[in-house]
Amino acid sequence: MQRLASSRRLLRAALAPASARANSSLSAAAAVAEPAPANGAALPKMPAFDYTPPPYDGPRAEEIFRKRAKFLSPSLFHFYDRPLNIVDGKMQYLFDEDGRRYLDAFGGIATVCCGHCHPDVVEAIVNQAKRIQHSTVLYLNHAIAEFAEALASKMPGDLKVVFFTNSGTEANELALMIARLYTGCNDIISLRNGYHGNAAGTMGATAQSNWKFNVVQTGVHHALNPDPYRGAFGSDGEKYARDVQEIIEFGTTGRVAGFISEAIQGVGGIVELAPGYLPAAYNIVRKAGGLCIADEVQAGVARTGTHFWGFEGHGVIPDIVTMAKGIGNGIPIGAVVTTPEIAQVLTRRSYFNTFGGNPVSTAGGHAVLKVLEKEKLQENAFVVGSYLKEGLNKLKEKHDIIGDVRGKGFLLGAELVTDHDKKTPAKAEISLVMNHMKDMGVLVGKGGFYGNVFRITPPLCFTKEDSDFFIGVMDIALSKL
Repeated sequence: MQRLASSRRLLRAALAPASARANSSLSAAAAVAEPAPANGAALPKMPAFDYTPPPYDGPRAEEIFRKRAKFLSPSLFHFYDRPLNIVDGKMQYLFDEDGRRYLDAFGGIATVCCGHCHPDVVEAIVNQAKRIQHSTVLYLNHAIAEFAEALASKMPGDLKVVFFTNSGTEANELALMIARLYTGCNDIISLRNGYHGNAAGTMGATAQSNWKFNVVQTGVHHALNPDPYRGAFGSDGEKYARDVQEIIEFGTTGRVAGFISEAIQGVGGIVELAPGYLPAAYNIVRKAGGLCIADEVQAGVARTGTHFWGFEGHGVIPDIVTMAKGIGNGIPIGAVVTTPEIAQVLTRRSYFNTFGGNPVSTAGGHAVLKVLEKEKLQENAFVVGSYLKEGLNKLKEKHDIIGDVRGKGFLLGAELVTDHDKKTPAKAEISLVMNHMKDMGVLVGKGGFYGNVFRITPPLCFTKEDSDFFIGVMDIALSKL
């Protein structure tokens, strides 16, 4: 009966005149379900939002879950005790099958940058799809060339040649191959706790047992992670970099193909690299003949706020940059950007990617860059992200279970520990908090090697009001432990 009543309320809202819908959108969403916390504390008020999703009459969560269990890979997992059936999205909000509104603080794993279903991005995708959805890069099409030019304009130095792929994993696979071809060496150095993808080469570069299968992975050496919170040398980046030198001296011929790292480790738990590390590591690797690869799949595309690319915050210029996620706002697309000289190595044979540079994907990606600039979303990521981080630090002072708050812009992490001195991961506790937050209307991610770090990566249109609501909900959820 409650489900039927909810559907009727949504239907009445959808059939009402446009002006009435605009005035009642918040109340309609609130009426569906935004219950008070079970402990009796006052629930923070979700910010007003002028959108009501159309009624949903598709399969319910239970039916979808049954089909998923029967027909999809058993390796798939889900958040929450009761998996959510998300059927609609608008900017920084998502809606479930009952029309209930949720604040999205995860952004599809740091993917949605402009906002769900941003009208400018949707328009670009639809208009291109109406003309031609796919041809091949063997023919000319303006969409791929214009997006490549726009991406190149965002890069420093001589990083001007773009290869499009379908994902971050593909982009990193290609980058590793380019480095090996260009240098004539096979050895790659990556960081412990880093994540670079789940194909053969990228799984080798990934340095977390959680994401590695027992398959042949050769030619990769994993250096000490310059982790200011858990690392042996705290925030002294140059001390960590000495391990890179020792790996080259004792584990290779003295020459290497390259070094790959994220500026802020995403899957690894939003770990900021210690200051001074990347300049020192880049210098060491280049002296050994290697190329420096910046994995910007999560830290790039304005997310850190201070810079468009995460590596820029470290004062370095890579030889190869990889990206995905944010450049498509949810459309599957990745890219490798390098110099004209390095790019020439792929002419030794035929390098080809059937869907890399698909017109629909590149039209959408170009629209993303325009929206980021038009709406000053990098500036918003810096201003609001700093405000949100300040709120998280205040929660850290109040709740002893928060051991560390870190990150920049809208790439933030909060690590939960049961013992500050031992830094014992609060693995069970974080799941409880996430379920409580979901029940109060906030969706957030988790990660880190121990699965005890909140990954806070919302769309870049997140507001201070959203931040206040997020902090208020997290405060109540933590108080329930």
